[in-house]
Amino acid sequence: MYIMKKIVNKLLIGLLLAVSCHSCNYLDIVPDENATEADAFKNISAAEKYLYSCYAYMKNPSDTSGAIDLLTGDDVVTAWEHEDFAKFAKGDYTPSAPGINYWNDLYKGIRQCYLLKQNIESVPGITQEQIDEYNAEADFLIAYHHYYLLRVYGPIILVKELVNLNDEKLLGRSPYDECVEWLAEEFKSAAGRLPNVREGDDYGRATSIIAMALRARMLLYAASPQFNGGEKFRTMYSQFRNPDGTQLISTAYDQTKWDKAVAAYQEVLKMTEGIYELYKGEGAGLLANAPEPTDVTLRNLRFTFVDKNNTKEVIWAHCAAENQWAIQAKSVPRWGKISYGGLAITLRQIERFYTQNGLPIDEDPEFAGTDWYKVISSPADWQYGRPNQKTLQMNLKREPRFYAWVAFHEGYYEVKGTNKTTEKNSFSTEYKVNDYKQYVQFCKEQNMGVTTEGNDGTKTGYLNKKATHPATSVSDKGITIEQYPWSMIRLGEVYLGYAEACIEAGDLDEGKKYLNYIRERADIPTVEDSWKGIASLDQAKLREIVHRERLIELYLENHNFWDLRRWGIAETLGEQPEGLSVMEKDIEKFAKPTTVDVKRRFTPAHYLLPIPIEEINMNPNMVQNPGYND
Repeated sequence: MYIMKKIVNKLLIGLLLAVSCHSCNYLDIVPDENATEADAFKNISAAEKYLYSCYAYMKNPSDTSGAIDLLTGDDVVTAWEHEDFAKFAKGDYTPSAPGINYWNDLYKGIRQCYLLKQNIESVPGITQEQIDEYNAEADFLIAYHHYYLLRVYGPIILVKELVNLNDEKLLGRSPYDECVEWLAEEFKSAAGRLPNVREGDDYGRATSIIAMALRARMLLYAASPQFNGGEKFRTMYSQFRNPDGTQLISTAYDQTKWDKAVAAYQEVLKMTEGIYELYKGEGAGLLANAPEPTDVTLRNLRFTFVDKNNTKEVIWAHCAAENQWAIQAKSVPRWGKISYGGLAITLRQIERFYTQNGLPIDEDPEFAGTDWYKVISSPADWQYGRPNQKTLQMNLKREPRFYAWVAFHEGYYEVKGTNKTTEKNSFSTEYKVNDYKQYVQFCKEQNMGVTTEGNDGTKTGYLNKKATHPATSVSDKGITIEQYPWSMIRLGEVYLGYAEACIEAGDLDEGKKYLNYIRERADIPTVEDSWKGIASLDQAKLREIVHRERLIELYLENHNFWDLRRWGIAETLGEQPEGLSVMEKDIEKFAKPTTVDVKRRFTPAHYLLPIPIEEINMNPNMVQNPGYND
């Protein structure tokens, strides 16, 4: 197997700067190319560091410059099209220039885990309990690294044991369903040997619930149209075969895949009982350093996973510390080179958010015929922005998630900001409501509008608030980021995955039940109440609803990129994003939708990422993903 033969058999130990949030000590270790096998297993402390280094191959999902799936969906557009992530939004990746080579990195991580399993019993003084624990974590990480490869590339090479680097046998890719079946068993096996929760310094390490939640998510993907006979994929994958003729992705629909996903989620939900729950704070008194927003519903939504000390919703989190170029600095209102205010929300995503009645803006009878881009005066008693000011109809009478996560013209942005200088910016006294809240304006040359040169500000006239902690502080001294672990799995996602699987399996009442848990936390009417007298809640309608619910609730949480693909609707990623006319000073002209001047490209090949060309050239048993040989 060529990929494994390329990996130098060196042991990986070393120290990284300590993560400054919520422990996650397992991330404090990075590869050291100068280590030896004797160093790695000379004592229990060294072996622990080696185990932690196996985690180092996990990709940081909150890395705004390098994450494949954070800023690359159709929900946002940014001012940083020069960074690595933008290659995936632009469609600028090929087998010879894949952008980020997950293939090599993750197979290195898999080999590292097998080396741990091979050597762990030789550590002097190690107990059988420790050996069992390390083996369980290594097995979890072997499954996880495979799972990530599967999500990126589709069918992969399954490495089921430590490969001898002198072995000349070159393995081919296993069929997708075979990969899923093997990984499902590996996750379940590891789960049976892992603790349910981790706390303190062990927070973030593998648990049984994490393993089973990943298993359920993988089975959800496997049941989705991309991998389960979806119409557009039947032709695309019909000739996707190994050299021996083995079909790599089935083109036949299998209803039982949805049943397996349902059963997997039921196991997860049973395990979470009494441990995890949807985040519901206690109002303004819960976090004294962040009194805004004061509305309880908005606080629940804004703090869902950023409230690191109180959330019981986050099942798994990644603890890499944020720097001044990460998501919060890119989201909070602009102040020169201190904070950037450029993480813009596309009009497609703005329109996805429901009305206050829990309905799509184009299906709510209360707003039939409404011109959502009409400029109107905000109400005198408006709590979400400045009263009696010109803004868009689009920004009024929307659901609470819109107000919790979206900054709009004349709306509020809840973050601490102090400007004691003479420089006029977003945090100047004239824009302040209080120390923890200011209002923002997006017409050209206003406090959050583009500058005269046109190279600063959001590209759409909307700015992200989700994932920004209201206690993050901006001043002339710099930005002080309130650190928290980035959520990789939370209970809200599990509920939506289960709801989707239930709906596809035909259990519509169960699907509605779990949809309503999410809607009730968001303070919008239940599915039944919202759609009463408007539409029949049959399977087709509920499928549409659960898809939209995921695109809203899981906005900017690394899911849009994958969901659009697995549902077979990722062509929207190739469409030009739209925003408001940010180059206009006049509000009436500003309110007109226009395309954003960025490159976007999506072809059918892009449903999967390309295998690096060197793997194809060196291994006669390796075939490329469809569309990349043209």
